[in-house]
Amino acid sequence: MDHKIITISRQYGSGGRIIGKKLADELGIPFYDNELINLAAEKTGLSKECFKEAESVSTGNLLLSLTTLTPTVDSYGLPLNEKIFLVQSQVIKEVAEQGSCVIVGRSADYVLSENPNCINVFIHAELEDRVKRAVELYGLDAKNVESAVLKTDKKRAGYYNYFTGRKWGKLENYDLSINTSKISLDDVVYILKTYVEKR
Repeated sequence: MDHKIITISRQYGSGGRIIGKKLADELGIPFYDNELINLAAEKTGLSKECFKEAESVSTGNLLLSLTTLTPTVDSYGLPLNEKIFLVQSQVIKEVAEQGSCVIVGRSADYVLSENPNCINVFIHAELEDRVKRAVELYGLDAKNVESAVLKTDKKRAGYYNYFTGRKWGKLENYDLSINTSKISLDDVVYILKTYVEKR
């Protein structure tokens, strides 16, 4: 397979991460999700929690100080969440340069928008199915699961919109958009694998 980078953006509970992992396994290429946080944390000396928290914050109100940054990170004039976005973006570009891979989330479709080898996918599903998956696979409390699913999507959209100037989930940002309420996750993997090989 030629050098291909597949980015997967997804609604919470749509199965996007599962699809990304299975697709990477099928294609025999690296899979990056939380691994990107680990790499970015190593690069900066910041804790993984900083990166996890920053993803859900879009307006510079993290309760963290720039003084926690190591000397290897240029922190002049930037709020911590913006610095974290830049470091994470750098890591995404580095792993994309190394060869074919699947990257889930982290606004990778935007970060790699000038990379001709990039295939951008958006995975979505009906709320009812996302709620069911969140309970059965992710272990969320059934009592408050719908609000948790919607809140997570709102955070992802806010983060993406703030840092990219684009609208999260807008069709023009992706090569493919697939509704997993209409088709099994394994079939989605098959479709994506076929698309990547034909591209």
